[in-house]
Amino acid sequence: IMCRMDITVCSHCWVTWDSDMEPICGIQTTKDLTTIFGSAASKESVHSNSKGIGRGKFCFALFLCAFLRFMSILVVNTHNESCNEDVQIKNLEVYTMLIAIDHGNFAIKTVNHSFVAGLSEHTVKPPMNDEILEYSGKFWALSGKRLSYMKDKTNDERYFILTLIAIAKELETAGRNMPFEQIQLAVGLPPEHYGVLKNKFAGYFKKDGPVNFIYKDRSYSIIIDKVMVFPQAYAAVVPQSSLIVNTPRIFIVDIGGYTTDVLLLKNGKLDFQFCRSLESGVITMNNEIIRKVNSYHDMLLDDEHISDVLCGRNIGLPADVVETITSATKQHASNILNQLRELQVDLRSNPAIFVGGGSILLRPFLEDSPMVMRGSFVDSPNANAVGYEMLGRTQMLRPNS
Repeated sequence: IMCRMDITVCSHCWVTWDSDMEPICGIQTTKDLTTIFGSAASKESVHSNSKGIGRGKFCFALFLCAFLRFMSILVVNTHNESCNEDVQIKNLEVYTMLIAIDHGNFAIKTVNHSFVAGLSEHTVKPPMNDEILEYSGKFWALSGKRLSYMKDKTNDERYFILTLIAIAKELETAGRNMPFEQIQLAVGLPPEHYGVLKNKFAGYFKKDGPVNFIYKDRSYSIIIDKVMVFPQAYAAVVPQSSLIVNTPRIFIVDIGGYTTDVLLLKNGKLDFQFCRSLESGVITMNNEIIRKVNSYHDMLLDDEHISDVLCGRNIGLPADVVETITSATKQHASNILNQLRELQVDLRSNPAIFVGGGSILLRPFLEDSPMVMRGSFVDSPNANAVGYEMLGRTQMLRPNS
């Protein structure tokens, strides 16, 4: 009787137990269970086992049977709860999306989007603007005027708001229309700040419970359940791993919004003993150009004017103003190379890969410089985000990740 009554099965994974709480192998279908539980055999077992047994012993056997049955139910229920959690997690993974974001000082970049890291805060919804995000009772609109430089971007909520906008843009591009999204973020930090700010930066994006917001009149409910932080600049050259793995020494020069970060790779491995950051990015250059043009030509410019000129677009500026912008940019490129030389970074004897939006603007002047002998360029300003995504997918495939 006990053998027949105490065979139990998990409804999720078909794990079965016998009366000793030991899993039984080989039972995979209800057909197998029907074979074991044959009704005729059960009746015969009850009849045969009840003959010649005293009332006390028989009652004790029934009590023991009931007790073991209770214990088996307890074991099975515990298993079912655990198994059911696994099933729910597997179902939730269908709705999980990896999103990589490069939080630049000048612009926010994802794999598919790039926009100026500028925000304006409002207590009421601004009219005539579709790019509005509503979160926690406030309204935020994207602005063409970038935020002031912040070494630690976790000091206030503005970069979190920019992150929500980036997430919404990527979900929209992917055509996701789920009522609930589980997000895994892949982000980065300058190598010099990586060790100090990594954990704080990851914790900045993690919130207790769902994050609910509205962007472009569409409601979103997300949970950011995992944040992976990678070294900036290194991520940008991950797609070129076949080149850097076979190079004994190569420098990565990331000219960004506010800083120029320099890394040394030896046979493709990052040398954390050599990570430098110079405050000589595009923002620094633009501020100097704006000052010179105002001083020399009594004209006010902004970042967009300078970018248009350096990208070869004719925006109607006088020739002498264009010449001032060009010469100041050439001088800035030379200053960066001189600062690198002082840091023992000699690009005449070592190859270099230039990455970042600043390197795209400065490329003609860097290529013409006698201080750069073997320089290659990553032309995409989204290169770091692409690298973060590749590194994130690799990490997600690792056991216990």
